[in-house]
Amino acid sequence: MKLPLATSPGLKVGLLGGSFNPAHEGHRLVSLMALRQLQLDQVWWLVSPQNPLKSESDMAPLDQRLRGAEKRAAHPKIITTDIEAHLGTRFTVDTVAALQHRYAQVHFVWLMGADNMIQLPRWAKWRELVETIPMAIYPRPGFNLKARLSPAATTYRSSWLDASDAARLPRLKAPAFCFLEGPQNPISATKLRHET
Repeated sequence: MKLPLATSPGLKVGLLGGSFNPAHEGHRLVSLMALRQLQLDQVWWLVSPQNPLKSESDMAPLDQRLRGAEKRAAHPKIITTDIEAHLGTRFTVDTVAALQHRYAQVHFVWLMGADNMIQLPRWAKWRELVETIPMAIYPRPGFNLKARLSPAATTYRSSWLDASDAARLPRLKAPAFCFLEGPQNPISATKLRHET
């Protein structure tokens, strides 16, 4: 079991969920940019036992994906964990609720790429999730305009911060969104799996 480190009141933590099948430089880039722009204390990589929107057929075992994530993270403020397996949660909304309950004095922010912002309405109880945790969206090549015009973005149009105010996001009450800025990495885990 790999649980996050002990926390202290007021800690600002970014949550980056996913299969990490495998973890790659794009995950690390998002995390480093979020640490800087959101002025986070830590980023937790939530290595999921099984993404409900992905096939189990080409999913590497959880312990293998967790080890790969630990190796790829290679940063003292990026913490890899399989906490979802121990919480028994399957959907992001339930994981976030459990973490907010367990670490009540931590300010959490959900981190995701622009590609995930587009498909957010496919997630279980997505509106509940949006109204539970602030969200930072990182640019991805070919997805940024679509993400800004997506159903989730337009539904919560009044809840968007300018990128220059990103550091305020962790302490804001949800719903609250911010598009981060930074270099874009086109790499994807799917592409990596098919190249090996």
